[in-house]
Amino acid sequence: MTAGPTIRTVRDVVGLAAVADHFSDVWRTPRTAPPYPAEVLHSLVHAGGAVHAAHDGRRLAGASVAVPGAERDTYSLVAAADRGLGHALKRAQREWALGLGARTMRWTFDPLVGRNARFNLAKLGAVGTEYLVDFYGPMADGVNDGDESDRLTVTWELEAPPRPYGAQDPSYDTRPHGPVVAVAPDGGPLVRRDDRHLWCRVPQDVVTLRAADPALALRWRHALREVFVPAFADGFRATGMSRDGWYTLTREAGA
Repeated sequence: MTAGPTIRTVRDVVGLAAVADHFSDVWRTPRTAPPYPAEVLHSLVHAGGAVHAAHDGRRLAGASVAVPGAERDTYSLVAAADRGLGHALKRAQREWALGLGARTMRWTFDPLVGRNARFNLAKLGAVGTEYLVDFYGPMADGVNDGDESDRLTVTWELEAPPRPYGAQDPSYDTRPHGPVVAVAPDGGPLVRRDDRHLWCRVPQDVVTLRAADPALALRWRHALREVFVPAFADGFRATGMSRDGWYTLTREAGA
């Protein structure tokens, strides 16, 4: 029998180098030019941050990096894991952050990647609180090259009861309805809305689309930006993501 996945904190030079290699493989950069070099990871750990590694048997199958923030906040810089291990990595980050006395954890992700939106919003229960236009500027890795780096900030309330894996908050209406008020680059509906909710669709797999048709992927980027920027300014927050790629944006009470 083989051992199941394990999560551990990483502090040693060899382990941090393996994590750096893992991030290179995920973001398709040469291992000589990792997005998070081992020496940077070592410095972050020395400064009080945490690097967690997920192993499936002996194989490194995921890793995450987080640092303390101000006012009982923490910030997750990066996380990448094989399917099924991401939830365990986030739980490990949560326990680390709670041990510091933190109440929240924030991070950013590409809002066009629907599977990540569903994981963050529907499975973890984080809320999208800020839309950032071209946050990193031009990126030259093998995943984001040629695109603009818009990001959605999510905030995770760490003291809330942990949500059962895969359970979405039933108070959020994830079924898009109401009139179509914008059309997507593929000709289908982009936005539906009612008085309190707005639903916005993203492509099924933007990473594959970006490789096959970068111009179309960029049109999706601009279309989503044109919806999210004014919606967030108007008091909406991203509260859910359906399996078929529809964000739910909910207007905050009193907004």
